[in-house]
Amino acid sequence: MSKDEYRRLSQDEVESELLNLEGWILSNGKIKREFKFNTFVQAFGFMTKVAMESEKLNHHPEWFNVYNQLSIDLITHDLGGISTYDVKLAGIINKLYQKE
Repeated sequence: MSKDEYRRLSQDEVESELLNLEGWILSNGKIKREFKFNTFVQAFGFMTKVAMESEKLNHHPEWFNVYNQLSIDLITHDLGGISTYDVKLAGIINKLYQKE
């Protein structure tokens, strides 16, 4: 996959990409990962880091946070499915989480 390519992925491509994205699953037509932190401040700090990276890509997650738990869903609404940008952002999110 070209890093700069912006396109919707086929089901087979999504399944193949998920093999390389630790913790991410396919759920309701989106790729999803759950995160747990020790505190709300840690969760919120992580969300801030993700927000900064998302803004650089102009590609933003759907997310839900309660105290120390965070759920992130990725989908590309304008393409009507999971795109190369979702996979790229998921990889960035995983790298940020490894640093926590």
